[in-house]
Amino acid sequence: MAAISGMTGFGRADGALNGWSWTVEARSVNGRSLEVRYRGPNGFETLERAAKAAAQARFQRGQVSLGVQARRDAGEGTIKINADLLGRYTELAKDLMAQGMAPASADGILALRGVIEPSEEGDNADDRAAVEAAMEQSIAVALDALKASRQQEGDQLFPVVSGFVDQIETLVAKAEGEAEGQVKAIRERFTRRITELAPEAEGLEERIFLEAAALATKADVREELDRLAAHIASARQLLGLSPAGRKLDFLMQEFMREANTLCSKSATTELTAIGLELKAVIEQLREQVQNVE
Repeated sequence: MAAISGMTGFGRADGALNGWSWTVEARSVNGRSLEVRYRGPNGFETLERAAKAAAQARFQRGQVSLGVQARRDAGEGTIKINADLLGRYTELAKDLMAQGMAPASADGILALRGVIEPSEEGDNADDRAAVEAAMEQSIAVALDALKASRQQEGDQLFPVVSGFVDQIETLVAKAEGEAEGQVKAIRERFTRRITELAPEAEGLEERIFLEAAALATKADVREELDRLAAHIASARQLLGLSPAGRKLDFLMQEFMREANTLCSKSATTELTAIGLELKAVIEQLREQVQNVE
């Protein structure tokens, strides 16, 4: 199994205890850092801290949405109406009706979130604590399922990312072969230009040699190719680690920096073409790295 993990996934868990039943759903999408959003049932507000801590213990990156929906079985406990919230909804409905909207129905208003709440009156403290603990356990199960889902995405990403790294390695090898002919190409080009401009000048050969040597030094891409080779080795090492997304993001910048310099130093159309293709592959790799945790 690949070590890298993706950032997109889904997990779910269900539970029931002491007349309560609930469903936990955990989803995540790509994100540069970790952001956890929680939405839970009324009366169990203390679950939020535990839920966010559980998500932070499992993930390093991504936007994680965690929702808990709970209901009390019919005949269990009592319910109450949140009069303040009902009043606000009623006033809002009157304002909307004055603007031409259809009249709001009583059952429609009562169905709005938070208007009807479970009453804690008569709840056994130990029973309620047990329900909350069971919900917390379901949250952990849903988050574990989400983690497994993200790992599956990582397994699918691994060969794609590795394939782009292989393409970069092949292009760097081609660039190394082409770079060996840079000095000769520069010397021939410079000789042609000088002889065209000053065919009878004294000491022409020595001047051509010195100027061509200076130009060849400026066009030397050995350092860039060595750094690209080092980046390739680093990328392969990071693919065996998790989380690796942030480091891979940074490495993509380094890859592109060396590819840009390679193109700017190129003295042949062939090497320039290789450099441009290298930049295209690096950009494709960068897009895939955005999915890695």
